[in-house]
Amino acid sequence: MIVNTIWHGQRAFTAVGDSGYEIKMDATPKYGGEGQGVTPTEMLLGALAGCIGIDVTMILNRYLHEITKLEIETNGVRKEGLPSGFTDIEVIFKIDGAVDAKRIWRAIELGKAKYCAVSDSLKANITFQLILNGERA
Repeated sequence: MIVNTIWHGQRAFTAVGDSGYEIKMDATPKYGGEGQGVTPTEMLLGALAGCIGIDVTMILNRYLHEITKLEIETNGVRKEGLPSGFTDIEVIFKIDGAVDAKRIWRAIELGKAKYCAVSDSLKANITFQLILNGERA
């Protein structure tokens, strides 16, 4: 999978993946941005919620007609200093409907342990490369 991210000046970027959809990102004014898009850390929390949400709805597919509301809130606690990455992330499922809690918990646990690529990727080895003026530097 490749996501191409283009700079638009100041702190603004647009990312486009294989799906063709654009995601606009920007820093808040505190960090020199104009707040014209999601911040990368908001996107990370949203990606985690979206990924586990897709997995849970796939696992509970037979019971979706019993669910009247499904909202996922992600709360990230950031460390002091730089880089201010997340030290803890809490994912809260807010569900209304006639589905047994044990069934939902099983879907959440199965999604986390077996299917959610985003939560699994948060453990990834991340490497960086630089291509400057067309040449690897």
